[in-house]
Amino acid sequence: MSTHAFQTQRAALADVVAIPVTPFAADGSVDTGTHRALLRRLLDGGVTTLTPNGNTGEFYGLTPEERRLVTETTLEEAQDRAVVLVGVGHDLPTATESARHARGLGARMVMVHQPVHPYVSAAGWVDYHRAVAEAVPGLGVVPYIRDAGLPGARLAELAGHCPNVIGVKYAVPDAARFAAFARDAGLDRFVWVAGLAEPYAPSYFSAGATGFTSGLVNVAPAVSRNMLEALRTGDYPAAMKVWERIRRFEELRAAHRSADNVTVVKEALAALGLCRRDVRPPSSPLPEDARAEVAAVVAGWPT
Repeated sequence: MSTHAFQTQRAALADVVAIPVTPFAADGSVDTGTHRALLRRLLDGGVTTLTPNGNTGEFYGLTPEERRLVTETTLEEAQDRAVVLVGVGHDLPTATESARHARGLGARMVMVHQPVHPYVSAAGWVDYHRAVAEAVPGLGVVPYIRDAGLPGARLAELAGHCPNVIGVKYAVPDAARFAAFARDAGLDRFVWVAGLAEPYAPSYFSAGATGFTSGLVNVAPAVSRNMLEALRTGDYPAAMKVWERIRRFEELRAAHRSADNVTVVKEALAALGLCRRDVRPPSSPLPEDARAEVAAVVAGWPT
């Protein structure tokens, strides 16, 4: 199977790749009703690529059963309105089983989270992703790269084995490193997704990215779409106007090594009356003064 078999999936990655939150009910369980409502809001807002079980969805805070529930709910809501990119990971048997579960429900792609292990070799990274990709040869596979030490040649090696590895979510906060990595791996071989969302999207687009992930899109789909439209047309001044508008929101998310990355998004949604602010440990709620600042920042945004 060649990469040409994945044109729909490749197009879906060259877009705003939304990472939906996973809302919780008062008893701590996944609030499926609110989850469905938030997904419909994204779809109605023009989002056409959804990533259940991403980090903004608290992937590592969910049980296996909850991750399956989130996948099922997302695919049921998406139908033919969006391409679904399911986050998978943890140990290799869990990652491959999750990928097969996603395939059985009709997902078109999986995103493979960075392996969580104290000892990750470059060769082992290839083996891990190759095993997932070979378990679901009909699905597009997107590695989520957060390791600045991984050489681009290793991704090229993986692609040589697995034609269904079609895109990359690159989340190393270094635009120059991204530019070099993409060219070492094969700039045209993959769809490059700026994996650090809107703050890095302009610089990464200038180096070859054509899509970006977003947690902010949960709050204001129109804002994320505005940035994408500017970047697609090469209008960097317009893109930076959006950047300036969202700067403080994203600074709050990135503070303290991104401790409040998800918390700030859920706080904004709570301020809009769309879901509870609850997050699971090791994340934690915001203090009152920070809550007020988040509410003030998003108050004027189009929703």
